[in-house]
Amino acid sequence: MTWMRHKGFTLAEVLVASTISGFIAIVAVGAMNAISGTAQTVNQVSEVNSEVRFAARMIAQDLANLYRDTNPDSVKFIGVSQASETGAPPSLSLYTVGRAKARADRPEGDVYEVEYFLGSREEQEQGLTSTGSEENDKVLFRRLWPNPDKDREARGVLTPIAENIGIFYLRFFDGQEWQGEWTEEMKTLPKLVEVTLGTTPEKGDPVLETFTTAFPRMAEMSAGSSQQDESSEGGRESGSEPSGNQENSGSDGNQNRGNQGR
Repeated sequence: MTWMRHKGFTLAEVLVASTISGFIAIVAVGAMNAISGTAQTVNQVSEVNSEVRFAARMIAQDLANLYRDTNPDSVKFIGVSQASETGAPPSLSLYTVGRAKARADRPEGDVYEVEYFLGSREEQEQGLTSTGSEENDKVLFRRLWPNPDKDREARGVLTPIAENIGIFYLRFFDGQEWQGEWTEEMKTLPKLVEVTLGTTPEKGDPVLETFTTAFPRMAEMSAGSSQQDESSEGGRESGSEPSGNQENSGSDGNQNRGNQGR
């Protein structure tokens, strides 16, 4: 009698192959998840870097286009750094010259008031002023006001330009030392302005972007114009007395010459 042997896998071989296949599948799925998570992290970091760089370039451009005028009252430049001694929320407000309209359907000039400040979307939706607290994720806002006027309340078109910003440091150099605040009462412009933007430190290593803008000529021009006004006022006051003395001396001289002729 002839026995025919059927070719196939035994139960043990099937179990071993299934176990190996399952192990390979688990390793492959874990590797794919790790690669996917790494790609998402890289994309998020890249987006954050782009936002911070974009915000830094926008601030630098507005500082480069700062409105210049010999009259200090026509120039606005106010800044408060984060963690300043006054405790006020960080902000930077200035007059700048631009051609891009904030509202396409309305007439506008070429001088705008620009303000940068940190705040949350909830505060802006409710119309509240930022308190400078770090509890919520802060957004760097840019407010653009066409045809500004110091006698009216500040307003304009509000645009968020960078999210998750937790660092907004400003430093102003007056020629002798660095300061963390520049007020309107100074009536001059700083010679150097240093701006540092960064993401929230609690969410990993912060992404920092720092740049420095210099405009010493404008600072000297503003200071020189104020000194020139003071000197001209003092000259007018002191110049009125010599003119009277010259007249008196001239009349006395005529009398003396007349006496000599006699």
